[in-house]
Amino acid sequence: MDDVDRELLKLLQQDAGMPYTALGKAVGLSAGAAHDRVRKLRERGVIRRTTIEIDPRAVGRGVLAFVMVDANAWMGDPSTREALARIAEIEEAHIVAGAASVLVKVRTASTEELQQALRQIFGVDGVTGTDAIVVLETFFERPTHI
Repeated sequence: MDDVDRELLKLLQQDAGMPYTALGKAVGLSAGAAHDRVRKLRERGVIRRTTIEIDPRAVGRGVLAFVMVDANAWMGDPSTREALARIAEIEEAHIVAGAASVLVKVRTASTEELQQALRQIFGVDGVTGTDAIVVLETFFERPTHI
């Protein structure tokens, strides 16, 4: 990956729908060359997906919690991944080292829905406990920087 690829990635992070003509112009390439570079970044897995950013509060998902999941067994198996993926309120799930086995990011519309999501997490095989940290305010969130 060179400086042109990095600049293309920065531009796409700001506006994933930016036309290839504008991308190319910004980095000194033709539209076709910019398109080819972006295609290669996708093929190599550098660009995993193209998406939009939604304000969670605007769509009724204003409650954010990070939940540390305790377990009595290794939780890194596909069955755990699949069970957690079935819980729609979980946005992210990570195997972690430390006091917990898994860390999940949960968004819901209300604390009642958060409680329901916690019940579902508790129903996953091997889970022995949860410790939820409810976010009161988010100062900022950053995408991966290059």
